[in-house]
Amino acid sequence: MSESLVRASQLVKRYHLGSEIIHALNGVSLEIRQGEFVAVMGPSGSGKSTLLHLLGLLDVPDEGSISLEGKSTASLSDDALTHMRRDKLGFIFQTFELIPTLTAKENMMLPAEVAGKRAEAEKRCQELAALLNISDRLNHKPNELSGGQRQRVAIGRALINDPVLILADEPTGNLDSKTGEEVLELLRQGVLEQGWTVVMVTHDVNAATYADRIIQLKDGQIEKESRAVEVQAAS
Repeated sequence: MSESLVRASQLVKRYHLGSEIIHALNGVSLEIRQGEFVAVMGPSGSGKSTLLHLLGLLDVPDEGSISLEGKSTASLSDDALTHMRRDKLGFIFQTFELIPTLTAKENMMLPAEVAGKRAEAEKRCQELAALLNISDRLNHKPNELSGGQRQRVAIGRALINDPVLILADEPTGNLDSKTGEEVLELLRQGVLEQGWTVVMVTHDVNAATYADRIIQLKDGQIEKESRAVEVQAAS
């Protein structure tokens, strides 16, 4: 059995809306294992984006703890959290978040530039471009790329520093169904053949079936967990 990569224990996150306190998460515990593809689903307001932000170290829980590769993040300084995000995590967004003035290659290389790893990332960039089938698009800017190509560039950017965990926020939300399936197949292939670990937030049941495991959130708590094959069989 693969090793535990992420452990989240009794996560609580509250937001103040005037005099009202909103519990975005209310006691969520989960484990993500290396090489696993996990989909997080739930209605609007269920806490799925909040959970992704906490796992991505973009925010901190009000209660509970998160550990990555066995190391607790609770006592880390802001600088240490920034370095962990940069070196250990890769982010894929619904809206791609590419810099329009940079080429595809420059967008992919940006996290490596920030980390001071440009030299070693050059070869990885070429390898990722081949894997993502965008080798012939590296010198093009985002407005010269299709939606699917832009998302592939965004995936390459997420992977350039060889992260241990990829966090995808509605990665097919701005894509047509055919292109979306191509991106999901790519993530699935990466998990199976490259050993990627992926946590994906999605509202799309079909997208979730590409995962190994589906976590359903409701009102800030885990309502149920299921294997993707069980969802496929029921649909």
